[in-house]
Amino acid sequence: MARKKKTVDLDRENGIAPGLVAKTKKRLVVVSGRSHLELAHDVATGLGTELVPTEHRTFASGEIYTRFEVSIRGCDVFVIQSFGPPVNEWLMELMIMVDALKRASAKRITIVAPYYPYSRQDKKGRGREPISARLVADLLRTAGADRIMSVDLHAPQIQGFFDGPVDHLFAKPVLLEHFEQNLTAEDRAQLTVVSPDMGRVRVADTWSDSLGAPLAIIHKRRDPKVANQVTVHDIVGEVDGRVCLLVDDMIDTGGTIVKAAQALKASGAKKVIVAATHAIFSDPAVERLQDSSIDQVVVTDTVPLPPERRWDALVVLPIAPLLARAIHEVFEDGSVTSMFDGAA
Repeated sequence: MARKKKTVDLDRENGIAPGLVAKTKKRLVVVSGRSHLELAHDVATGLGTELVPTEHRTFASGEIYTRFEVSIRGCDVFVIQSFGPPVNEWLMELMIMVDALKRASAKRITIVAPYYPYSRQDKKGRGREPISARLVADLLRTAGADRIMSVDLHAPQIQGFFDGPVDHLFAKPVLLEHFEQNLTAEDRAQLTVVSPDMGRVRVADTWSDSLGAPLAIIHKRRDPKVANQVTVHDIVGEVDGRVCLLVDDMIDTGGTIVKAAQALKASGAKKVIVAATHAIFSDPAVERLQDSSIDQVVVTDTVPLPPERRWDALVVLPIAPLLARAIHEVFEDGSVTSMFDGAA
C-alpha cells in the first residue's frame, strides 16, 4: 500500500492523473526551403507524409522570413534544402529555418542537404584561404542542427567538420542501376570506366569493380589562381575503340568533363558517356556539355534543373527514393550503412 500511495503522490506532483503513465510517440516531420520544392515533395510522398505548411518571404531588402504554420513541438524534423544558385540565399534561409525549429521546441533537427554547399573549399590550397566547408558546418550547428545528411560529399573529410552525426549517402546505386538496365550488351563488353582526374580515382575504381570494366585515368593540371580552367595531359589506360564512362561527383561549368571527353575521343574512344551526381551546371555548362565529344550525360536531381537547362542527351534520375529511405532509417533508429552494403 505504501508503494502504491508513493506512486500516486509522484504522479500528482508531476501533473499526471493518478495511475496513468505518460507516453510519447515519435512524430516524423518534413519541412522544406524554397530551393528545390519538387524534390522535397517527392521525398515526403516517399515517406507517406506531406510537407509542413510553411510561410516563406523575402523582403525588399533581401532579408528572409520563415514561419511554420503548425506545431512541431517534440517532433523529429527533417529539413530539406538543396544548394543550386543562389547558394548564399538558400544557406541563409536554411539557418533561419533551423533557428525557427529550435525555438519551436523541435526534438531533433536533421539537415537534408543533397548537395553540400561550399564542399570544394574543404582545405587550404594556399596561405590565408578559408576552409568554408567547415564554416558551413559550424554555422548549421550553431543555428541548432543536430544531424546532417548529404549525398556524395566532394571530400570525405567534410564528415568530420560537423560536431554531430553525418549521414554520407551515395548516388552510385541509383546511377549504376540505370546503366545496368540501359547499356547494350555490346557497350558493356567494350566499357571502360574513366576517372577525370587523380582525385576521383578511388570512386572510379569502385565503379570499375561494380561493372567489371577496366579503369582509365586522365591526368590534368589546374592553375590554382584561375577558377574553372583545366588543361588535360595524358590518359593512363586503354580507351581506343572503347565505350568510356566518365564518372564524377559533380559538374559545375563543365570545363573538366568536356576537355576529358575531347581527349578520350581524340584517343579513339568509340563513345563517351558522363555520369555525375550533382548537376550544378553553372554557365556555360549547358552549352559546353552539348559538345559532339559527349554522347550522353546522366545525373541525379540533387540540384533543381529547370527545362531550359535540359537537352535531349541529358538523363536526370530521381534521388528522392534514396533520401526517403535514409530518412526512414534515421527516424526508426535503423542503419543507413546497410543501404550501401557497408560502404557508407
